[in-house]
Amino acid sequence: MDSEAPTELRRRLGLGDAVVIGLGSMIGAGIFAALGPAAAAAGSGLLIGLAVAAVVAYCNATSSARLAARYPASGGTYVYGRERLGEFWGYLAGWAFVVGKTASCAAMALTVGVYAWPDHAHAVAVAAVVALTAVNYCGVQKSARLTRIIVAVVSAVLAAVVVAAFAGSAADAGRLAIGGDTSVRGILQAAGLLFFAFAGYARIATLGAEVRDPARTIPRAIPLALGIALAVYAVVAVAALLVLGPHQLASAAAPLADMVRAAGRPELVPVVRAGAAVAALGSLLALLLGVSRTTFAMARDRHLPHRLAAVHPRFAIPHRAELVVGTVVAVLAASADIRAAIGFSSFAVLGYYAVANASAWTLTAAEGRPPRLIPVLGVAGCAVLACTLPLTSVVSGVVVLAIGATIYAVRRPRPQ
Repeated sequence: MDSEAPTELRRRLGLGDAVVIGLGSMIGAGIFAALGPAAAAAGSGLLIGLAVAAVVAYCNATSSARLAARYPASGGTYVYGRERLGEFWGYLAGWAFVVGKTASCAAMALTVGVYAWPDHAHAVAVAAVVALTAVNYCGVQKSARLTRIIVAVVSAVLAAVVVAAFAGSAADAGRLAIGGDTSVRGILQAAGLLFFAFAGYARIATLGAEVRDPARTIPRAIPLALGIALAVYAVVAVAALLVLGPHQLASAAAPLADMVRAAGRPELVPVVRAGAAVAALGSLLALLLGVSRTTFAMARDRHLPHRLAAVHPRFAIPHRAELVVGTVVAVLAASADIRAAIGFSSFAVLGYYAVANASAWTLTAAEGRPPRLIPVLGVAGCAVLACTLPLTSVVSGVVVLAIGATIYAVRRPRPQ
């Protein structure tokens, strides 16, 4: 073996690769599952909720992009919080990201299983984690290529769903009207649920050490990926409301499958189920990338076991972090409940983005500071959406963050 094994990750990803990885984390998976609960909370007001979620996501994305250009290293907000707010806040953001997104990985893996083979969902979920961990182990460029294929397939499926909805006779524009039973709280609940579908753009920032010309690429890639995802989600949400209406959409377990059936195209149902599984695979692939890179960064700073900071001598990826994350996610996928995993993940990730916005507030004009309103709205939006989550998600999230803070207090990182 070469005695001079690499200790840093290689910058291999261009703008297109970064955008695709961000889209792979967002596009499809959330919209296949989140529309029903959002309609139950807000009825047709879910479209307003989608706009609210998009505004919060835009603030988070802008803050993350400005910080990523300033600190183009693996770890995302873990790095930003450490550099701008202090060691503890960086650690807490990294802890929130790792535990929250590990739960999200399990949720996406279970989504694959539920759609692909419902009777053996947990077994399929574990198999998906093992397969995608192997793909990531072979290098980030291979992951980007696979994500590009997944995004193309899911986009084609969603396009077929939308065409079927608008072309069929079941569409009724009156179903877009917001009923009198829609409340502000319901809209905020819908926004909190739909935010889960936007959270993937952070994957671009966590890959900062593997992006070429990060100061230019990351600030362009994050809002571009977010804008594309928003456009897709908005069109699909309108189509679902036109065909099913808010009440039928709220009770649908698989809303897009029900939508094509109601539109008179039952032959598309298996296609939609397959598309949902592929979408969840794309999200899982990108999530595993992001969690392993943050784990790598925290291990390098000795907030996690330092052995996880190893870089593979051939593939130039954090191979030990990849394997450990994959193992933990596989265990969770074999035993976890998908609804509990999503709720807990949402709370932790909103905490992560709150630290990102607070970090962006401290940037100076010379450092590329965003307009002051953006981080303020970002922090406030994260707090409000977190409060709309189910009580069990809030309590479990607070407990796990408190555990992380306690570990930090008890076990300070040793000087290198």
